[in-house]
Amino acid sequence: MNQKKAFIVSLLVLPLLAQAQEKTTFQTSGPWKPTTDIRSDVVMVYGANDRRNMTFEQRLDSWRKRGYKTHFMTGIAWGEYQDYFTGKWDGRWHLDEGQKTMKGDTIWHGHMVPYIVPTMNYLKYFKERHIKRVVDAGVDAIFLEEPEYWARSGYSEAFKREWKDFYGFDWRPQHLSAENTYLSNKLKYHLYYRALNEAFTYAKEYGRSKGMDVRCYVPTHSLLNYSQWQIVSPEASLASLDCVDGYIAQVWTGTSREPNYFNGKAKERVFETAFLEYGCVESMTEPTHRKVFFLTDPIEDWPRDWADYKQNYQATFTAELLYPRNDNFEVMPWPDRIYEGLYRVAANSEEKAHIPRFYATQMQVMINALNNVPKSDNKVSGSHGVSVLMANSLMFQRSPKPVEGYDDPQLSNFYGEALPFVKRGVPVSIVHLENVGYADTWKDTRVLLMSYSNLKPLDPKAHKHIAEWVKQGGVLVYSSRDDDPYQKIKEWWTEGDNSYDAPSEHLFQQMGMPLKAAEGSYVYGKGRIYVIRQNPKEFVMAEGGDAKLVATVKKAYEDDAKAGTLEFKNSFFLERGYYDLVSVLDENVTGSEPFTLRGNFIDLYDNTLPVLHEKTVAPGTQAFLVNLDRVENPAVPQVVAAASRQYDEVRSAKSYAFVSKSPINTTNAMRVLLPAKPKTVSVKDEKGQPVTFEKSWDKQTKTLFLTFDNSPEGRAVSVKW
Repeated sequence: MNQKKAFIVSLLVLPLLAQAQEKTTFQTSGPWKPTTDIRSDVVMVYGANDRRNMTFEQRLDSWRKRGYKTHFMTGIAWGEYQDYFTGKWDGRWHLDEGQKTMKGDTIWHGHMVPYIVPTMNYLKYFKERHIKRVVDAGVDAIFLEEPEYWARSGYSEAFKREWKDFYGFDWRPQHLSAENTYLSNKLKYHLYYRALNEAFTYAKEYGRSKGMDVRCYVPTHSLLNYSQWQIVSPEASLASLDCVDGYIAQVWTGTSREPNYFNGKAKERVFETAFLEYGCVESMTEPTHRKVFFLTDPIEDWPRDWADYKQNYQATFTAELLYPRNDNFEVMPWPDRIYEGLYRVAANSEEKAHIPRFYATQMQVMINALNNVPKSDNKVSGSHGVSVLMANSLMFQRSPKPVEGYDDPQLSNFYGEALPFVKRGVPVSIVHLENVGYADTWKDTRVLLMSYSNLKPLDPKAHKHIAEWVKQGGVLVYSSRDDDPYQKIKEWWTEGDNSYDAPSEHLFQQMGMPLKAAEGSYVYGKGRIYVIRQNPKEFVMAEGGDAKLVATVKKAYEDDAKAGTLEFKNSFFLERGYYDLVSVLDENVTGSEPFTLRGNFIDLYDNTLPVLHEKTVAPGTQAFLVNLDRVENPAVPQVVAAASRQYDEVRSAKSYAFVSKSPINTTNAMRVLLPAKPKTVSVKDEKGQPVTFEKSWDKQTKTLFLTFDNSPEGRAVSVKW
């Protein structure tokens, strides 16, 4: 096909593809405004209630008129549901259905907005009052976010009634024993599993009655974060429900800055934590073939200063893009607070200001790149095949205060297995215990790190799958003293015909090992099991505590799994389409040298989009670059970076034109790759009037830099050479 015909085909096909895709999205409770028109494929309109003299349907329509697909989002565990709690819906007050602490205090999310015990009556209200309305409005994708039950709650009368129905015996105060804590959190997990099953099944059935295919998604924090924040949620188990089509991985600065221990020191490790959080959700969804959107947020819920937001946004943004098999993104939540909110201008200042122009430009460059970032078969640099086991029951052993002496500071029994390798530049993966029955779960794992110090298996069948994987050549490293009080609770391994002192004994039995296997190595089939009789938290809560684990895993990887050399380094690097991503680790575990790239780059973490021929990334920082040497068809005129989204592109042998759209009150910056230096450049508004702009030409890379004020109505750019 010649170039002219290719241009014609692209002009016909690309708009159709853009219309069909749901690659990028964001959430807002407001109507369309010129300040929040960020030009993603989809908008999730939040809440079905009418507000500010505007109905829900009018809010939807305001976005549809601007070319957006409209989806719906609301909270399942909290929301503006006062008509239910005050009796307006069924004539009875329901404030007793709020989650309550041991002191009898309701846990509130806002004024008259309690965190909810999702009773069947509440779910009946929720379906009839909210789900039905949005389906009637023509919405075919529903996002019910944050199914959250606080570990410190579990004392309300509504919860006590649910306990009796679920367990068949009277409620027990969770703080009195480890078993009560486990049973309480397990019930909380069940209640939101049931709630989402009820709501989504209704949405799909009601949609079908109207000839619609309604898709249902769960926006949720990672299992890692919920466990650390002591919140219970169904997480990985939801993928077993036919009514669940996917998730949003709610990972951002606020979740990833939660301190963790490494080398004896507790501190924020935002990039490393975000990397593990995104990996946690990817591994939860990929074996079950559910769709997942990765979220980042240019700010966070907690008020801080703009420099802090920028630094940590770059860390989380880099982390999400280091998972090249996912290309769906929630580019931001709540654009109203990002563009219109006031935050501190400096860490030591109480002065507040709107988002700085330079940061808005950089942010828009980044989110518009997400519209183009492709999936990739490339892998992050480093030795692949080391995985850490997780399970929903991580949440069941969490409590506000230690119970029967059990304590896991900052979830160190998880980080004790993961951080020693992430900090050495090993791209650790996650395996979810709930997914071990899926063949795809095991395809990239050569060595599995496992502990029952902080989680327990809900189903003995999982051990059959793990044992079979080892038999076929997998290498298991099991680290635990198996001495925590949760080992002795009434569960499948202690009840009926079973009388194991710990669930690991059942697993070891499947592999022909002594039930109380001593520290050492054991052979099963083609594989091997290493037992370390330490709790994983001991690997990170003391300086140098990870030496035995690291040496064991290195031997397991190289000698037993024969997976090659286990490479230790201080960086992660990925080529993804024409983008390069780099993160350099700090704390000097494997060196403090920077990472340097050479070539022709555009720096997307700089609002001026400079052309660089060398980029040096220091420890503790990240880089996001366009690699101009890897642009396909460089002779074809194209925008390779911009703080706007481009529409209506028209190319000829001597010209290139397009319409650029982005929110008002922001500054556009873009680099345009051209065959030759332009002779004329013009920028006009929607009325055809000239718009002031600045330009410069980089001869070596043949890129035109343009900057001008943005507009959601569009700026018509025309370049001739």
